[in-house]
Amino acid sequence: MRKWHRWLSILFGAFILFIAVTGLLSQWAVLWPQAEPTAAELAAQQPPPGFVCPEGWRCRAPAPESGPRAWTSFFHHLHSGEEFGPIGTALSVVSGLALVFFAVSGLWLYIRMWRERTRRGAQSRWFWK
Repeated sequence: MRKWHRWLSILFGAFILFIAVTGLLSQWAVLWPQAEPTAAELAAQQPPPGFVCPEGWRCRAPAPESGPRAWTSFFHHLHSGEEFGPIGTALSVVSGLALVFFAVSGLWLYIRMWRERTRRGAQSRWFWK
């Protein structure tokens, strides 16, 4: 299992790092503090007179054209792989599955090392030097 864990981490490490960075950037853009909108910006976000959102639809104001929030959609498309088409989406899904594999196999490897250490009579601590 250790061999698989190491080889797959070399292969998927760059993809997982890319997904982590774009995910952080998409959240940064959402959480970045913004100035209060001006009256003109608020008026531009209002629907035209007489417009009624169809039932079952989610009607939203248009996305801002500048500032960090304008990048949210772009970062989301990079994060999900949609920006690179079906291959990018597939790589994103496979990288997510690889991350689950790394978490499970890493825990399994740790428990095996811990059991081996306690079997040899070494101190039974969760963390060792």
